[in-house]
Parts: sequence; C-alpha cells; structure tokens
Amino acid sequence: MAVFATGLGAPETPRLHPKGGWLCVEMAPPRAGITRVLSDGTSHSLAAAGCPNGLCVGADGAIWVAETVPPALLHLNSDGALETVLTKGDAGDFLLPNDLCFSDSGLLYMTDSGMTMQNWVVDGAPRPDWQTADFDGKLWEIDLGQRQARVIDRGIRFTNGIAFGPDGGLYVNEMITGDIFRYDVENGRVAGGRSLFANVLSPNWAGGFRGPDGMGFSADGRLWCAIYGEGVVAVVSPQGKVVERLKTEGSAPTNVAFGPEGEARLYVTEHALGQIEVFDVDASAFPLFDGRPPVA
Repeated sequence: MAVFATGLGAPETPRLHPKGGWLCVEMAPPRAGITRVLSDGTSHSLAAAGCPNGLCVGADGAIWVAETVPPALLHLNSDGALETVLTKGDAGDFLLPNDLCFSDSGLLYMTDSGMTMQNWVVDGAPRPDWQTADFDGKLWEIDLGQRQARVIDRGIRFTNGIAFGPDGGLYVNEMITGDIFRYDVENGRVAGGRSLFANVLSPNWAGGFRGPDGMGFSADGRLWCAIYGEGVVAVVSPQGKVVERLKTEGSAPTNVAFGPEGEARLYVTEHALGQIEVFDVDASAFPLFDGRPPVA
C-alpha cells in the first residue's frame, strides 16, 4: 500500500477523469465539493458543494453528484457551476443521496441511505442508536432525459455502495447489516426484487460503527468493497465469499476504483486521514457504464 494523495477533507468516490488523473468529492470543509486530483497527487477544487457523497462521469465528461446537504442530484456544468437536477422522486423527497452508477441503457441508479444527514450525524459521529435506528433506505432509478426518479426498492437499512457486475446484475449494499444484495437486470433496468449475495462484515467485531461503503467489480467478477470503520477493503468472490481483506492505513475507507487500463492498481479514498491510498492488485476494472445508451 502507498499513499497517492493527501490533505483531502473526508474524500469519497474516486473516479478517473476523462482527461487524466482523478475526480473525487470532499465531504468536509474547508473544501467541501468536487475535486480534481492530478496524476502526481496534487489536487484542486472544481466546485464547492454542501456535503457531496457519490459521483459518476457520463460519456460526454459530464459529472453527476449525489449531494446530501441539501439532498439532491446535481450536475456539474461545463462552466463549473453545479445545477440541481432532482430533489425527489415518486416516493417522496431524497433523504441522503449516497452513491451513483449508470446502467448500460443510460439510466442512472442512485442509493439513498434513508435518513437525512442532520439526523444521521450527531456531534460529528453516527448517531448512538445506529444499530436500531429507523431507516428507509432506497434504490432509485433515474431517467435523466425526463428528469424523473422512481423507487425500485426501499426499507434498506442505510443503502450505500452500488455497482454493476460482469454477470449483468446490479449490486447494492446495506451498511448497518453488512449485506450485499443483487438485483436482476433486463434490457438495462432492474427487474425484480433483491436477493442476498454476500455479507462482508468481519466476525467477532467489537470496535463500534462499521459497514460496507463504496464498491466496484474487477473484470474477473470479484467485488472490492470498502468497509468503513474496519479499515479494510473486502474482496468477494463471484460466489459471494470474502476471500481477502486489504488493510488500509486509515480506519475509514469510503470507496474504491481501479486505475487506468493496464495499471493493476486499486485506489481507495480514506475518510479519517483525508487521503487516497493505492494498492497493487492482481486485477483490472470491470468498465463502468457512462450513461450512453447502446446503439440500436
């Protein structure tokens, strides 16, 4: 493990920038917002925001952001301004937009943890009753052309990471329980309810709040999931078994992304130390969809 970038305020969601280097969000002041990290690890702010969480990049280089304060889906315009695209869907207002990914049909999927940030964080930490708190975590399907969001699933206890897998399924995790769910996908959209794929929590844990955060797939079908609070990235086989745990320097890894093709490295944002860590791995990325519908 090596440290790639430092001095970041609670970073989340590393994503390759179309023009080289990286994007991430910083959730904490003084630079809360969207950040570009260059290939040498230096960084600069692209746009200020309240407390952004998830981020994804479209085919045209457009940047989409899951904002928590106030809850909204944002779009970073070419002039550097953040535009509010949506604040609610057919099941009510967004509560805590968390993570984002496109499907191969151009639809955007977003997790919503199911409780506002103001109710979730108390005195700078997860609320004391986090194990029993009442969440209504949701999975949203968003049609950007129509600017409409419809709920696909709800009642999840802190919905967090999201990723499409090489098997065609959509995977979503539940932070409080450590469960990872799989959804069937037909013609580029979720079809049917969730099924349990894996649980990624370490056994015999007595260290306080922890749970799965951002995650992504390698091309060979393994799932790489940041476990916030445990200070590890859990590597899950295609059969749903945890086969390895990569130890991070900080205790609170938040998300993962593979480096450019041929690099065989995994980049991990780490909340507690404010840095991006990098691991040499025996894997390459399963490519992220970019929101461009398939050619008929």
